[in-house]
Amino acid sequence: MTEKTQFQLNRNCIDLRGTDPTESLLRWLKRQRLAGTKEGCADGDCGACTVALVEDDENGQPHYRAVNSCLLPMGALPGRRVLTVEALSCSEADLHPVQKALVDCAGSQCGYCTPGFVMSLFAGYYGGELDDNTTEGNLCRCTGYRPIRTATDWLAGNRPAADDTFRQLLEQPQSAAAAHALGDYFSPADLDQALQLRHQYPDAAWIAGATDLGVELSHGKPVAPRFIALDRIAELKQLHIAADAVYIGAGLALSQLEARLDGVFPALDQMLPWFAARQVRNRATVGGNLGTASPIGDLLPVLLALDATVHLRGCDGGREVAIADYFLDYRKTARKPEELILGVTLPRRRGLISAAYKVAKRQTDDISIVAAVFALELDADGRVVLARLAYGGVAAVPRRAAAVEDFLLGRRLDAACVEQAQALLREAFAPLSDHRASADYRRALCGNLFAKFVAEHGPAPAEAAA
Repeated sequence: MTEKTQFQLNRNCIDLRGTDPTESLLRWLKRQRLAGTKEGCADGDCGACTVALVEDDENGQPHYRAVNSCLLPMGALPGRRVLTVEALSCSEADLHPVQKALVDCAGSQCGYCTPGFVMSLFAGYYGGELDDNTTEGNLCRCTGYRPIRTATDWLAGNRPAADDTFRQLLEQPQSAAAAHALGDYFSPADLDQALQLRHQYPDAAWIAGATDLGVELSHGKPVAPRFIALDRIAELKQLHIAADAVYIGAGLALSQLEARLDGVFPALDQMLPWFAARQVRNRATVGGNLGTASPIGDLLPVLLALDATVHLRGCDGGREVAIADYFLDYRKTARKPEELILGVTLPRRRGLISAAYKVAKRQTDDISIVAAVFALELDADGRVVLARLAYGGVAAVPRRAAAVEDFLLGRRLDAACVEQAQALLREAFAPLSDHRASADYRRALCGNLFAKFVAEHGPAPAEAAA
């Protein structure tokens, strides 16, 4: 583990020696008087603090990734390259094409959110993705999105020139991911190093993309005396797609999962766009969702419905845990503190019908009121031979409606069956009332979302009644 503490900011080498590793990049930038990166929420919800992080894709090619600097601990930065809005132009006469597009299309009014939009569009400009998804994690409170969308459309038709400075920057060789340490924030490069560190420091906390723990750190809450980061370990970023199963490494960013696994699991395809903003998905991981074990973690009902197997590793070796046995109580799981999550395996079933639903106050980048994922398999007569009804937001843990699954087995999904299932689902859980929704509303959603699923994906009424 090296004590190299330098990182590259706007093409300048910065030494972080003596920096608090738990301080967010956003707060650090403000102390450096780089005021272009704004603080809107410090929760990863608004995108005002967006910066571009240079990361390798699955082919080892560098790309710009838009990330929320409010959730990025300084301990994660040694050896990395970061660009902020200050790097894009030297003067008003020398604007970057993204900045010029927003100016020419009147895409800025008060200007507070504009640097965040600029950096999201900057990443999209060089990544070849320029549409509404590019800025889905950026909130605008006064300009309105129409001129920003116009600027996005203009950029989509004007690709970077061959001599573009920032395009050439991506062509520079990226140093291999190496082990680094900044104070008590350790970034091992392989699994053995990570497990040895955990054995050496039993009070250390695992940290992956920091989209959950980063919120706590951003607000100055004590989380742990030390951290062991998992975001440089190549073994945790593997994705293997076979005919009968898919293995997803715990450290694979959700945005890469979204692109590389598209079309394999419909329920996963449907849930990922609503999981959070692009900036969050560029850092968030499957392992992080499993590790925090939040009852409103949006991926967890998907894993339950698809019968995932969780792979764990400790100093004494590895083991497997069925997802149905993984969640024990509120944020308590079968994983031992010293174990890390290697990944999950999802079986592929021919003929499986699956879909995911998320109800929230804000469609994109919001916490679920209720998340539901359903998976059914029907025989040739239209009778249910396999049922998985998984929910988040209705109990202390993500949970399947096991009794209702048993009720459905052997039945056809006719109107009477669906109505009975709805009634049973309304009584299957005892959710809490909070500022997002009442318990009664959540119970109603449990039944109504299943009825919606059958209406959209089940057999036609005539077939169901046959």
